[in-house]
Amino acid sequence: MTMPATPTSEGVGAVGARAVPAAPEGPSFINITLAREARVAVLSLSRPRGLNILNGETLVELERALGALAADGTVDVVLLRSAHPKVFTAGADITEMRQQDVTTAREFSELGHRVARALETLPQPVVAAVHGAVMGGGMEFILACDIRIAADDAFFAQPEIDIGIIPGWGGTQRLARVVGIGMAKELIYTGRRIDAKEALRIGLVNEVVPRASLDRAAMSFAQGIACKSRPILLAAKRAINKTMESSLPVGLDYEVDAFANVFATADRTEGMCAFLEKRPPRFADR
Repeated sequence: MTMPATPTSEGVGAVGARAVPAAPEGPSFINITLAREARVAVLSLSRPRGLNILNGETLVELERALGALAADGTVDVVLLRSAHPKVFTAGADITEMRQQDVTTAREFSELGHRVARALETLPQPVVAAVHGAVMGGGMEFILACDIRIAADDAFFAQPEIDIGIIPGWGGTQRLARVVGIGMAKELIYTGRRIDAKEALRIGLVNEVVPRASLDRAAMSFAQGIACKSRPILLAAKRAINKTMESSLPVGLDYEVDAFANVFATADRTEGMCAFLEKRPPRFADR
């Protein structure tokens, strides 16, 4: 994966004269943090004493945060990361799950599905930056992201088979779409761990970088996307996601409509004029 250019104070990085909004006051959380760096929202898992284990409370907070981001027209890209120095997440809370029955397990699964679906359908592109353990539910959440950047110390697994369950937050569906059905079955049937090098080889992640460079590389990539026109980015994400939910003919028809509709935007006019005039575009997000 080639990283977009890091935004600068001039040229494309400046995106014309688009103002960088101040970080608004947002909801408070216990197990996650939500911050801003220019037009990139940084959503961090932050349960240092619990290896970022995903319990019900954390899922509810993630759902709230993602809902707020979806409604925030000043955010162009979301970066999902971990504030824990050693792991992304050790996965779902097994102590909590041990007490569940069929009814409460269904509710827990539905909550995890809502979080994953919110990541997947968030209007803005979502970049996941992962290191250390990326286990179970953590795997399922990054599969719902648009881009996955891993540190070289990252390792991944869907280990649910070893505690007598199956993935319950989309893993049986999205993993096959990302790495192929044969590899998905192998990983889910065996529960085996794979390292960052193998994750890159099978297409689970887009890029592997040194651990010390992860935050910088992920933010550089996110800011590079944030330089683009917001309405065009949103149109591209919706069109690409259509292939996950429809047949090829339906998706192709959708692309024709989406392609035609962006010609009504001011940013399409500006982008083409800038190209022909050999200058950086000054997108206005309309």
